[in-house]
Amino acid sequence: MGWIVLVVSGVLEAVWATALGRSMGFSKAGPTVVFAVALVGSMAGLAWAMRTLPTGTAYAVWVGIGASLTVAYAMATGAETVSLLKVLLLLGLISCIVGLKLAH
Repeated sequence: MGWIVLVVSGVLEAVWATALGRSMGFSKAGPTVVFAVALVGSMAGLAWAMRTLPTGTAYAVWVGIGASLTVAYAMATGAETVSLLKVLLLLGLISCIVGLKLAH
């Protein structure tokens, strides 16, 4: 169950990171509310997952999921350029996340 909560928390990290960028320094109400709710949910889930998972592994997986999804979303929406190198690096990051799960 800890791994499921950790993955959901990683997804919420991507949500709050994207919303933070769209909040324009907290001047837009909608993205600011999404940021706050996703941040609290993400941190709470990470804390809960760390009750059963090693801190280093849980944090690395959480950050990796959040970073991968944030960049992938930015590329999908055109906010960031897509290149073969970036895609390969993201796939490498995802492979490392899966490796941490398998090594646990």
